[in-house]
Amino acid sequence: MGQQVKSGSEDAKQGIQVIARSADILRLLGENPQGLSLAEIAKGVGLPRSTVQRIVCALQAEYIVESLGGSGGVRLGSAIGKLFYKTQKDIVHITKPYLEALSEEFSESVYLATRVDMRTSVIDRVIAERPLRVVFPVGDGAPVFNTAAGKSLLAEMTLQEREALLGGELPVFTERSPGRDELLAQIEEVCRTGIARDFDECEVGVSAVGVSLKTYFGVYSAGIVLPSARLPATLDAMENALLKLKYEIEAQVGS
Repeated sequence: MGQQVKSGSEDAKQGIQVIARSADILRLLGENPQGLSLAEIAKGVGLPRSTVQRIVCALQAEYIVESLGGSGGVRLGSAIGKLFYKTQKDIVHITKPYLEALSEEFSESVYLATRVDMRTSVIDRVIAERPLRVVFPVGDGAPVFNTAAGKSLLAEMTLQEREALLGGELPVFTERSPGRDELLAQIEEVCRTGIARDFDECEVGVSAVGVSLKTYFGVYSAGIVLPSARLPATLDAMENALLKLKYEIEAQVGS
C-alpha cells in the first residue's frame, strides 16, 4: 500500500498549530522568569509532556529557550533578549524626530521610557541646551509611583494589575510624594485626560508631564522634564503638544 501524502492545507494547519502551541509555552515562561520543568509547562498549557518536549527542543535549538541544567527545567533564552533589544532600537528610531521637535519647541529635556517592574527605564532622551536644565542618564530607573513616566505607564495596566504592583505603603521621597490612595486617584485622572504629572514628587525642584504611547512594539511613555519654576507658564502648551505627539506616534505605529 502506498504512503499517504498530506495535502498542503493539512501541512499549513499543523504548522499553525505548532506556532500557537509554541506561543503558549513562551507566554507561560514569560510569566515565570525563574523557569519551569517540562511537567509544569505541560500542565500550564494543557499539552502532553512529549509534545512539550518536542517543541522545547526546537526552541532550544534557536536559543529562544535555554536549559536550567541539572534541574531539567527551561527558561526564556538569549534570543528573546536580542529581539527585545532590536524592538527598542526600532521604537527609538521612530520616536526620535518627535522627541527632538518637542525639546526644540520648549527648550526642555524630553524622554522616552518603559517600565521594568516598579521602576521606569529611560531608553532615549534629548537634553535641552540651556544653562538651567534637567539631565538624566539613559537607563535611569526612577520609581513608577512618583514620576509622570511611571503614572502614564501604570494607567495602561488593569486596576487589578496596578493594585497588585502597588500593594502596601509607598516610600516617600519628598513632601509631595503621593500615598497609595492618592496615587490611585491620580492614575484614574491620567486614564481620563491622557496626561500624567509629577510636581516635585520624586525630586524637589524637578517636575514632569508625560503621556503613554501604545504601539505594536509595546507600551512606552514620552514626556518633558524641567525645573519646577518654569512649569506654570508652559504647562497647558506642553500638555497639548504631548497629546498631539501621542496621537501622531500611535497613528503611525499604534497597537
